[in-house]
Amino acid sequence: MRFGILGPLEVTGAAAPTDGGREPSYAPQAAKLRVVLGTLLIRANEVVSVESLIDELWPDAPPRTATTTLQVYVSHLRKTLQSADPEGGREALVTRRPGYLLRVGADAVDALAFEDLSRRGHQALQASDFAAAADLQRRALALWRGPLLSDTPHGPVLEGAAVRLAEARTTALDERIRAELHLGLHRELVAELQELVAEHRMHEEFHTHLMVALYRCGRQAEALRVFTALRQTLVEELGIEPGPASTRLQRRILEGDPALTRAGGRAAGPGTGTGTTAGTTAATAGAPAGTGRSPGHDEPAVDVAGTGAGAAGWSAAPGALPAADPCFTGRTEELNRLERMVRSAPAGGCVAVTGMPGAGKTALAVEAAHRVADAFPDGRLYLDLRDGAGPGLPPGAQSVLERLLPASAGPGAAPADGAPQTPRVLLVLDGVGSETQVRPLLPALRGAVVLLVARRVPAGLPGLRSVLLGPWRPDEAQRLVGLFTGRAGTRPGTLGGTAALDAGPGLGPDTVAEIAELCGRLPLAVRTAAAQLAARPHWTAAVLADRLRDEAGRLDVLRTGDVDVRARLLDAYEACAEPQRRAFRLLSLLPPGRFGARQAAAALDLTEARASAALEALADERLVAVDRDGCHLPELLRLLAVERLALEDPPEVVRAAAERVCRAYAAAAAAEPGRVSDSGARGLVRLARTAYGAGLWALAVRLTDALAGWVADDGEAVYALALDAARRCADRSAQARMRRSLGELAWQYRRVEQAHELFSGALELAREAGDEEEAARAQVGLAELCLDYGESAAAAALLEPALAALSAPGRTRGRYEASRARALLALAHEGPESARAWFGECLELAGALRDQRLEVYALRSLRALSRPPEGGSGPASRAVEIRPGLWRIHPAGVPT
Repeated sequence: MRFGILGPLEVTGAAAPTDGGREPSYAPQAAKLRVVLGTLLIRANEVVSVESLIDELWPDAPPRTATTTLQVYVSHLRKTLQSADPEGGREALVTRRPGYLLRVGADAVDALAFEDLSRRGHQALQASDFAAAADLQRRALALWRGPLLSDTPHGPVLEGAAVRLAEARTTALDERIRAELHLGLHRELVAELQELVAEHRMHEEFHTHLMVALYRCGRQAEALRVFTALRQTLVEELGIEPGPASTRLQRRILEGDPALTRAGGRAAGPGTGTGTTAGTTAATAGAPAGTGRSPGHDEPAVDVAGTGAGAAGWSAAPGALPAADPCFTGRTEELNRLERMVRSAPAGGCVAVTGMPGAGKTALAVEAAHRVADAFPDGRLYLDLRDGAGPGLPPGAQSVLERLLPASAGPGAAPADGAPQTPRVLLVLDGVGSETQVRPLLPALRGAVVLLVARRVPAGLPGLRSVLLGPWRPDEAQRLVGLFTGRAGTRPGTLGGTAALDAGPGLGPDTVAEIAELCGRLPLAVRTAAAQLAARPHWTAAVLADRLRDEAGRLDVLRTGDVDVRARLLDAYEACAEPQRRAFRLLSLLPPGRFGARQAAAALDLTEARASAALEALADERLVAVDRDGCHLPELLRLLAVERLALEDPPEVVRAAAERVCRAYAAAAAAEPGRVSDSGARGLVRLARTAYGAGLWALAVRLTDALAGWVADDGEAVYALALDAARRCADRSAQARMRRSLGELAWQYRRVEQAHELFSGALELAREAGDEEEAARAQVGLAELCLDYGESAAAAALLEPALAALSAPGRTRGRYEASRARALLALAHEGPESARAWFGECLELAGALRDQRLEVYALRSLRALSRPPEGGSGPASRAVEIRPGLWRIHPAGVPT
C-alpha cells in the first residue's frame, strides 16, 4: 500500500494493474475523508490529536457532533485501507490517545521519500559529490505531481505543510541546479532557468544561476540583463538592492573573470542551498578546483574547520569553533532563518539565539556557524562567557579577541586612519548573561559579525536581530527516533546519536513521540531520556515512557551522568528576582495549557494589568512561553514550578491561591453553562481534584458541575470525588446531581442495575432536599432504563410528572432531556407524527440553549422521521439514535 500526497491524493494497493496498465486507486472520493487521510499522512507515524483533526476539517466552526462525525470518517478510512491492503490495511490506522496514528513505511509515502532523497542529495553536495547530489535531487523532484494534496481542502495543518514542502521543493531544485552547474551542464540549464526566474521574480539564487549559465555559454550581455531585471524588480517592489553575492557576480561578469567559465569548482560549503544568500553558486562555481580560494574574495579562505591559515598568517586554533553536533535533529525553519540573518548581517552586526533553558541554543548556533563557512573566509571563533568566575571576560578570552584585531591594536583600539581592518570573521559568543558583557567589545569587533547565545534577548545592542528557540515542533517528533537508535542527524562518516541502540520492541515513532511529549519536546530532556535508555539495557521504551508519565518523578528520571534537566531549569529559575520566582511558582496552580492575564491574576492575587506585567517579566526570563494565543508554562518548567511551590511556600498560601484559581475558573464556566471545550474540561477536572485535595468541597462540586456532562477517561472517578465532596459539605442536591451523573455513565457502559440504583438514590436525595428539578431529571434517567427494558407504561408514568416539573423557567436543559426521552417513547408506541412533535420541541429547546450539538441531533432525528423506512430486517435497519452519537441497535419494544 502506497500513498501519494505530492499532488492529488493517491492510494494504491496490492491489486493487479488495470488493462490500461494503471494501478487501481483507492483514494476516497469525499473531500472530508481526503482531509482526514491527508492530515494523517502529513504526520505519518505520529499521533494526530482529535482536536487537530477537527480543526482541519472545520477550521471556522466545528459542529457539536464533530467528534462523532470524525469517528465515522475514521471508520470509513479503515475500510478503504483494508480494500487497498486486505492483510494489514485496517490495522495501519490505530487509535492512540489523544487521537489517531497512521503507521506507514518510510517508502510508502512520496513526501517521506522526497525528504529522504533531498536530505541525501544535500549531504552529497556538502561532500562535493556533485553527480550524486544532482541524481538524488532529480529523483526527489520527480516525485512531485503538483501542489501538495491539490484536490483536498486545506486547514491549518495542511496549509502549513504545503508551505513547508513547497519551500523544500524549491531548495531541492536550487541544489540540483547548483550541482549540475558544477558538472558543466550550463547549456542544458539555460531554458529551465529562464522559466524559473520568470516564475520566481525575486529569488536571487535562480537569477545568479542563470547569470553563470549564460556567461559560460558566451552570452555575457544577456547575463548582465538578468541582473538588471532582478535589480529593477527588487527596487520597485521591495525598495532594496540585490544582495552582495549577486552584485559581486555582476562585477565579475563585467570584468570578464575567466574563473567563471570553469565548472567543477569546490562546493559552497556546509549549508549550501538552505537559505543562503543569493548567488552562492556564482560565488563558488567558478573557483578552480584545489585552489583553496573563495571566488569574489582576494584573500585565501580558511579551511572549513576554522583551524587553517588565513590572511596575514592569522590562525584560528585558539577559540576554534566546536565540531558540529552529529546528533543535531530538526530545527529546519529556525536554522534556515538564522543562517539568512548571519549571512546578511553587516560588519559589526549582531545576531542572537535566545530561548528557554535546554532548547538547544548553542547547538543551533554552532550548526549555523558551520553552514555559513563560505561567508566568513577569515574564519569563525567561539568564546564561552560562562567560563569566567565573575562579570568580566573568562580566562583566555583576551587572546581570542586579539586575533580579531590588527596585530598592533588591543581590544578597544582603532586603526590610526580610522579604517576598519578587522578580518571578515564570525564570532560566536555563548553564555551571554546581559548586554553589558557584549557592549564594551563591539568597538573592537567592527569588522566581525557576532552571533550571541543567550537565554534573554540582550536588549540595547544596536541593530540586533534574534531567533527565539522553543521546544521541538510536534511535526518534528517523527524524526526523533534516531536519538534512541544512534542514527540521529547522521552526517557523512559518522554514526551520530546518543547511543548505538537497535530499535528494540516498542521503539517506534508513536512511543518516541509520546516520550518526546512527556519531555515537553525539550531537546535536552529528550536526549537525556535517550541516554537513560542507552544506559539501562534492561529498560524498554515502554518502561521509560511509563516512568515519565508519573509527573511527580519525571524530573528525577531526566538525569543521567552529569546531565540534570532539573538543575538546568533551576539555574534559570534562581537567576530571577524573588517576585518573579513567586509568580512562577503560583502559576503552577493553573491547569496545563494556555491561560491569559485574567487567570494569572487569580493565581497571583493581582489586578489584570499587574498580572500582565508579571507575565511579560517571566517571558523575558524564558520561564513562561507567550504567543498570540496566550501564555503557557512549558511542561517541564511547570513541573519545576509545582516542586518549588511545595518546597518554598507555606500550605496556607498555597491553599488560598488554589481557592482563588478554582473560584475564577468556576465563575468563568458558570458564565457560559454547557459550553466547555475538551481542553477546558480537562482543566476543570484537574482543578476539581485540586479543590478536593485542598478540602474545598463546595468548589470541587461547582467545578464538576461545570463539566456539563463531559466525560474524561476517568470520568467516574471525577464524579465519585465530587459526590464525596457533596457529602462532606452536606449538600443533598449536589449529591443527587453527582449520583445522577454517575448513573448516566453506568447506563452508557451498560451496567444497568448499577444505573438503576444510582438514579433511584438521586431521586430520593433530591426529594429530601426539596429539589424538584433534580428529582425530575432523575426520573428521566429511570424512564430511559424502562425504555431499555421495553416497559413503556412505566416510562410514561415517570416522564409525565418530570415534564411538568421541568416546564418551569430556568430548567431548559432538563426539559430538553425529558422531551428527548418522551420522543423516543412516542417513536415506540405512538407513531412518527407524535415523535415528530416531541423532536420539534427538542429543536426549540436546543436553540434556546444555544447548543449546536443538541440542535443537530434534533434535526437529524426529524430528518430520519421524514424518510421512508428502508427495507430489510437486520439490526442495522432497526437502529435508533437515542442521544447525540449514541445508538440503540434493535431496541426492545421500540419499533422502527
